Amino acid sequence: MTSIDHLKKRSQALKTLRAFFYARSVMEVDTPMLSASATPDVHLRSLATQVQVPGQADPSRFYLHTSPEYPMKRLLCAGSGDIFYLGKVFRDGDVSRRHQVEFTLLEWYRLGFDLPAMMDETVKVVQTLLGERAVEMISYEEAFAAYAGLDGIHDANAEKCQACLKAHQVPEIVGVDADDKPLWEQLVLTEVIEPQLGREKITCLYHYPSREAALAQIHPQDERLALRFEVFVDGMELANGYQELGDASEYRRRFETSLKQREDNHLPKVPLDEAMLTALASDGLPACSGVALGVDRLLMLAFQAEDIREVVPFAIEEA
Repeated sequence: MTSIDHLKKRSQALKTLRAFFYARSVMEVDTPMLSASATPDVHLRSLATQVQVPGQADPSRFYLHTSPEYPMKRLLCAGSGDIFYLGKVFRDGDVSRRHQVEFTLLEWYRLGFDLPAMMDETVKVVQTLLGERAVEMISYEEAFAAYAGLDGIHDANAEKCQACLKAHQVPEIVGVDADDKPLWEQLVLTEVIEPQLGREKITCLYHYPSREAALAQIHPQDERLALRFEVFVDGMELANGYQELGDASEYRRRFETSLKQREDNHLPKVPLDEAMLTALASDGLPACSGVALGVDRLLMLAFQAEDIREVVPFAIEEA
């Protein structure tokens, strides 16, 4: 359980975040926490429950949302304009110093914003609670060169990534295919680069590889790159943002790819959000960018806390 002092500070921080968006005429929306569909993302595990829907003989399976993204995109397709959500989301399978199964997420979408504009606004949101800090805007490729000494990462091979890990004295990693370059590259990112990002500053890391686009657009001049960014402070990831994909058929293709990855990893198959796919196909998503920001992590930094349990009223272990 957090202290009463932190509870009061948390309340004020949530008020400050809401005020930021209300001052910019961004509408707050309250989307459902339960959905008949779930994210197919291979890295996310949705919590499920049984709901007895009136008029149905048997209970139906519903999922607690890992993000309000899908219903928010349905609202955007319906003409909502700029919107934000500040509330609880749920992701199973991880409890640690920086993770809770139930946590507070701030997610927002801005019409007409490109990636640089969205990065700028995300920095301003972070600064509302952390104060003025130096800002670093660095591309994925530049970060590998600057923080890992690995030039031309998009053309580098698995052997170079392995040599980089060894040079930075990362303990030997077993069980990884020697030729699996994307995985070795990911290990360099998480083990070598990310801990160095955002030290005494706010770092925006942008232009991730297109294979990690998720639901971001692909760079129009370089198909190797995605219009995606993440924000780091003191070595901790705070936010993940996209210049949003709008093509409904491409959404379905990427979802089906994710479902295949889930099958290959022996993870449960989940139902896709057909309502969102229909809205994308019929009404269309307006040109926009979106960001999801972990509020509890931001509060850890604002309160100089070492553990996420210090900034939430009750952790899962105390529920």
